Amino acid sequence: MQGRSRMTEETSSSIAASSFTADSTPERSDASKSVSGPTLPNEGKAAIFDLDGTLLDSMGVWDAMDARFFRERGIRCPDDFSTAVAAMQFREIAEYAKKRFDLPDTAEELMAIWNRMAAYEYAHTVVPKPHALSYVRHLHETGARLAIATTLPASLREPALEHAGLKPYFHIQCSAGDDNVKGKEHADIYLLAATRLGVRPESCTVFEDILPGIRSARSVGMNAWAMYDASSDKDWTSIGQIATGTLRDFSDAPNIL
Repeated sequence: MQGRSRMTEETSSSIAASSFTADSTPERSDASKSVSGPTLPNEGKAAIFDLDGTLLDSMGVWDAMDARFFRERGIRCPDDFSTAVAAMQFREIAEYAKKRFDLPDTAEELMAIWNRMAAYEYAHTVVPKPHALSYVRHLHETGARLAIATTLPASLREPALEHAGLKPYFHIQCSAGDDNVKGKEHADIYLLAATRLGVRPESCTVFEDILPGIRSARSVGMNAWAMYDASSDKDWTSIGQIATGTLRDFSDAPNIL
C-alpha cells in the first residue's frame, strides 16, 4: 500500500551537502560546506521526490501490514488492494476499506491502527533505495531545490527521513493532505511543492513509482522519472510510455535535471 497521509504539516529542514559518489557511503556535512555560486548546474531547478517505493524501500512494509490486518479480521487481503489505494489519501483509504469490507471500525480507528503498526517500521527498519542518499546529496550540492511530495504523515515520514539520513537535504515537505491537496491522481501536490520552492513547473523534475503520479506530473509540464518498485510492476510498461525516463536505482538518475 502506498504511504498513507494522516495530517497536514510542512517541515522546513536544515540543509547539508557533500559530494555524489554512487558507490560510496554518504555522510552528512555542515551547511557551511555547501557549494555556492551562480553557475551551479542545477541552480534554478527543483527535484520533487515521492517517499514510499521511490526514495524509500518501504512498500513491503505496507504489504505485510495489510496482510496482517486483514488476516486478524478473518479476511483474505485482495490482490488488487494495494493498487486500488495507491494514489489515495489516508482517510480515503480508511473509508474505502471500511466500505469494501464492511468493517465495524470507524475511519479514525482504522487510521490509528495502521499508524501504530507502521510507526516502528518507519523509525527503525525502512531504508533508502540504492544510491538514493548519494543522489539527493549530489542534487543539493549542485544547486537544486529539493522537496518531498508524499502521502505519508509527519508521524511516519519524519522518523523515516531521520533514520535514512535524508532529512537535512530537503528544503520542504508536502503531504497529500496539505492545504486540502488531492491525491496523486491530481497534480496538486507537485504544484504545491513547486510553488513553495519558488520554481516553475517546467523546471521541476518529479521522481515517482506509481502511474497516477507520473501521469499527473507530466500533465502540468514537469519532467517525471519513474523508479521501479515491485508494487507497480503491472503498470511498468504504461509508466515507461509516459515517464521522462525510468530507473532501477538512483545510480542511473540524471546528474543534471
